[in-house]
Amino acid sequence: MESIIPFNKPYLTGKETTYILEAVNSGKISGNGIFTKKCQNFFEEMYQFKKCLLTTSCTDALEMAAILADIKEGDEVIVPSYTFVSTALPFIRQGAKIIFADSETVTPNIDVAKLEALITGKTKAIVPVHYAGVACDMDAIMDLAAKYNLLVIEDAAQAIDSFYKGKPLGSIGHMAAFSFHETKNIISGEGGMLTINDKRFVERAEVIWEKGTNRASFFRGEVNKYGWVDTGSSFLPSEIIAAFLWAQLEKLEKIQIQRKKIWETYYTGLKNWAVEKNIKLPTIPDYATNNGHMFYIVCSSVEQRSAIIAKLKDKQILSVFHYLSLHASPYYMDKYDGEELPNSDRYTNCLLRLPLYFELTQDQLDSIIKILVSFD
Repeated sequence: MESIIPFNKPYLTGKETTYILEAVNSGKISGNGIFTKKCQNFFEEMYQFKKCLLTTSCTDALEMAAILADIKEGDEVIVPSYTFVSTALPFIRQGAKIIFADSETVTPNIDVAKLEALITGKTKAIVPVHYAGVACDMDAIMDLAAKYNLLVIEDAAQAIDSFYKGKPLGSIGHMAAFSFHETKNIISGEGGMLTINDKRFVERAEVIWEKGTNRASFFRGEVNKYGWVDTGSSFLPSEIIAAFLWAQLEKLEKIQIQRKKIWETYYTGLKNWAVEKNIKLPTIPDYATNNGHMFYIVCSSVEQRSAIIAKLKDKQILSVFHYLSLHASPYYMDKYDGEELPNSDRYTNCLLRLPLYFELTQDQLDSIIKILVSFD
């Protein structure tokens, strides 16, 4: 029997358990210790984010952003429909109405050309998602935000080490959220990070991060006691998670080189076949870079996608589709009163993700490509 090629396999650098043991032996495992600080400093120095705060998930980072943005009942927040529920959920919990935007024709990213028509006097924020780690058109988004006095919160869950016109994703909006879920390039099992690029939000972000207390200021000696001063929650991850993450960050360059190599092999091996079968491969706009997060194809129909999934599965290769349009979800469909979003629905029905992980071998990669190009 052929061995299974999974869709994803978490990569371990070999130092994770070493650093976890170091954290345990330090006697400080509750969070905001040495490994938390090392990780946050790494991102602030490497990508020039003004402030970084590790969180227990990307969802929690977005929860913090929704609080910091002061989203209230009746506010409107523009979100792409083709995204994970976590992009929208934190703003709904604050009482906002979600205004779903369609995707572009050439990428699953938010269609910037249609954004301005969605802005009303109630709009408070835009949440662009950098799908597959490929940048949205951030200049256009930031120009609209400035024109209408809106906040921009980048959902950079998939966008570690990716850039827009030379600027790191996550550094352009007022805030951004990253994920270190086991399916991402850099992982900690579960985990995330909030980046704050607008100094107005830095001080309050620390308070919200520390359960609504000014505990961080107390430990820096800025106040002689700490107490409950604002809203907040338990967003802070343990040192064990941070220790795991630090082992990954030490190998960021190695991981990225390998993932991008796999991506390029897919692209080169499938480009002629894709044209023949009316299948679209990923597009990287001139202003964006590719961080090797994901390789996907966009089939010509849901039937074609189902047939490709079945063929790969028959050969013990697992491929998966991705999001279901949020505006058409069971939770939101009765609340949605906007226009049809044809591109979002097309990606829902036709987009297919192929296996991409650090330890995917050249032989396995060649096998996947060979099976695909033999598809009738």
